[in-house]
Amino acid sequence: MTATGLGAAAAVAAPLASGAAAHTPGRKNRGNGRGLTNGADVAAADNWRIFDGRNVGIITNPTGVLENFRSIVDDMANQAVDVHAVFGPEHGFRGTAQAGDSEETYVDPRTRITVYDAYGADAADFAAFYREAGVDTVCFDIQDVGARFYTYIWTMWEAMQAASQTGARFVVLDRANPIGGQARGPVLQDGFESGVGKLGIALQHGMTVGELAKYFNAIHLPEAGLAPIRELQVVEVQGWHREMTGPSQRETWVMPSPNMPTPETATVYPGTALFEATNMSEGRGTTRPFELIGAPYIDYRWAQALNAKGLAGVEFREAYFTPTMSKNQGLVCGGVQVHLLEPDKVEAVELGTHMMVEAKRLYPEFDWRGDEGRWMDLLSGSARFQEQLDAGEGAGTIIGSWQDELLQFVRDTRAFLVYGGPRS
Repeated sequence: MTATGLGAAAAVAAPLASGAAAHTPGRKNRGNGRGLTNGADVAAADNWRIFDGRNVGIITNPTGVLENFRSIVDDMANQAVDVHAVFGPEHGFRGTAQAGDSEETYVDPRTRITVYDAYGADAADFAAFYREAGVDTVCFDIQDVGARFYTYIWTMWEAMQAASQTGARFVVLDRANPIGGQARGPVLQDGFESGVGKLGIALQHGMTVGELAKYFNAIHLPEAGLAPIRELQVVEVQGWHREMTGPSQRETWVMPSPNMPTPETATVYPGTALFEATNMSEGRGTTRPFELIGAPYIDYRWAQALNAKGLAGVEFREAYFTPTMSKNQGLVCGGVQVHLLEPDKVEAVELGTHMMVEAKRLYPEFDWRGDEGRWMDLLSGSARFQEQLDAGEGAGTIIGSWQDELLQFVRDTRAFLVYGGPRS
């Protein structure tokens, strides 16, 4: 690590104290069953004083809520925080848009704050938004699900570049990583950057958005030719450690996108979302997206083959379903439902790899979606996964091929971790 990187990491302001002030009247202190207090609740308990005297722009969506499920934007507006703008990512600020879509720029009828359509916005777009809205402080509060191809972290990256360029302060109201703090899977390689992966991080990165922000600030902003953000502050989650996983947070789960209905969905998503790159349905258009996987040509043999592997933490149930949207819409699909028996033992990327290897082995109809596997290259982070699968390599060989780069990623990010527990 460079001296510049260490200095930038050290410059991050200290987190707020978790008990700084009483909750705003009317805010119930429910907790979430595991003693977690998200960064937003820490800041709200301090009456949002972190934003005193600042012109604030907020990047958030329906997950940016307090423990009483009230939007942070609504609460800040009620508490006289000077919110100049809201920036809506994929699916929009209020969450009205489907995958790959957004809400247009509009004036929010409740708060009268302008909401900018920031889905697909790059650093130049964000810098223009900041200047137009008169923003000097940017607040990021979105629930990530821990996978490189989930787009919210790349919205944050573009927004951070703009903050560096404009001199804006950047505040992350941190939230727990719902699938835990362990890194898994291949690391994105040069030449495979896209909207679903812009920097060289692991497919299952095992970090919170606050930890990623520290890492991006110290390492990737300088690599992009930009100065680290001088005022980067992460308001930390209280009570979270790296072994904690999503299903234990079920009672406070807010869907971060329309096809992420439960913590269980998030747990398998880094692996089963790889089926987006195939002609198989990943369960969009069902009530269990990313848990139901199949195609019209799949039969009982797939479930049998997968259960015979004895993969940790899961059982595969033979299942039949008819997607109401997306691939194979209106067609009866055979396949499996992935049932989580011990979520903390699930290795999602390895799970998805085994599933795909067996589907390819059993069914000649299995094929790539679109441009000869290019979508798989972008999701997995290189051409290697698709080439190995097409060559008939086994799951063990494919999984083993990324271990060295994964280990290096773990080493490179260790200095930026905030929360306790082992990292592997």
